[in-house]
Amino acid sequence: MQILKAQLCLLKELDPNTKKTSTITFRLDENTIDGLRNESSNRRVSTNTLVNQALRQFLDWGMYESTVGFVIINKQVFIHVFGKLSQKEIIDIATRVGKDEVKNIALFMKGRMDIKSFLAWFELRMINSSVQVSHIHEDNHFHRYVMKHELGKNWSIYHKTILELIFEEVFNKKIDVKIDKTMISFEFSE
Repeated sequence: MQILKAQLCLLKELDPNTKKTSTITFRLDENTIDGLRNESSNRRVSTNTLVNQALRQFLDWGMYESTVGFVIINKQVFIHVFGKLSQKEIIDIATRVGKDEVKNIALFMKGRMDIKSFLAWFELRMINSSVQVSHIHEDNHFHRYVMKHELGKNWSIYHKTILELIFEEVFNKKIDVKIDKTMISFEFSE
């Protein structure tokens, strides 16, 4: 047993990214446990991994949703409603309301408002909106984000407007945003 403990300590020293873990016991009803086991089998991950992912998602996002005013709406309903607005109306909403709401929500959820915390929040927001995110980080200074969505051009215009305003007004940075009806990409240098 001592040898195993020594090997684990050595592995932690070799890998600085190893996260410290603790053990905790919960009492769960059998239906919950069966559901967790079935889902972990379907995803081909351990039940422990699935529970860790679920708890991490709750701590990073879920516990804030109702507090910051998010509502769940069916994607097709959202696309239909947002699609009825003109480009001018979308830009007006993003400028008058959206920018400040996004800034305040990111600050509330992350506890600070700098580029790193904002982008971490923004990426999490996209992922929780069923958006696929690719982040390319080169030379520790250049960032490129590419986001694939199925929410229409107005959704892209809305986020383009918000990103440009926040980067200009809050971070005093130039950002290059390109959009179409299914993609948003932006890049900037630190």
